[in-house]
Amino acid sequence: MDTHPPAFELYGLRKTFGEKRAVDGVDLTVPRGSFYGLVGPNGAGKTTSLTMAVGLLRPDAGGAQVFGTDVWGAPDRAKAMIGVLPDGMAMPERLTGRELLTYLAQLRGLSPAQVQERVDDLLSGLGLDEAENTLIIEYSAGMRKKIGLAGALIHAPRLLVLDEPFEAVDPVSATVIKDLLRSFVDGGGSVVVSSHVMALVEQVCDHVGVIARGRVLAQGTVGEVRGDHAGLEEAFVDLVGAPEPVKGFAWLA
Repeated sequence: MDTHPPAFELYGLRKTFGEKRAVDGVDLTVPRGSFYGLVGPNGAGKTTSLTMAVGLLRPDAGGAQVFGTDVWGAPDRAKAMIGVLPDGMAMPERLTGRELLTYLAQLRGLSPAQVQERVDDLLSGLGLDEAENTLIIEYSAGMRKKIGLAGALIHAPRLLVLDEPFEAVDPVSATVIKDLLRSFVDGGGSVVVSSHVMALVEQVCDHVGVIARGRVLAQGTVGEVRGDHAGLEEAFVDLVGAPEPVKGFAWLA
């Protein structure tokens, strides 16, 4: 029996905005060494749940732990173990890629030698070395995702929490990101990615949680959640519920 705490644990998370209950008692367990996909339709509560779980938004109730450390009780210790890529993360656009990573590394307290080594490695490994002196404002969507991922990795975290890391990313950049994340997991790290693209999650993840209307409907290995369905997308539709058929627009005929 494994007595070690899981990589990431969300328990009883709740959040209300006005009259809308965005997150309604989310409980989620991410095993150590897993590549975990959190899937759900737009507006399901994925981003709000993860934002609370990594300590960027205070929950109304519940909490989260990273390798047994409480995110809100011991934020400095917990956040040192997490690398975060928020969806639509704002960046200082008048910095170059190298300047941004250097700044983030220095904020994390790395030594000058560590800063140099890690910035060089990340720029090269993510295919950004030719654009290292280009201002962030000139980066494409794929380049922004990659430099954001580099920033999440700069302090060598044990857990990565990435919100829609493949959205608006070209196929080449997506392949680079997937390869890097698989390498991170193979090296003993744990990854959580949120997405609404079932095929992508089925391709890269080994565990999955399905969330809709602010609640977790299913979680486990991809095979367990897929069950007897032909694919994860079919299982997802069965869990969440199929939408009403779209009726034709007579004025388009």
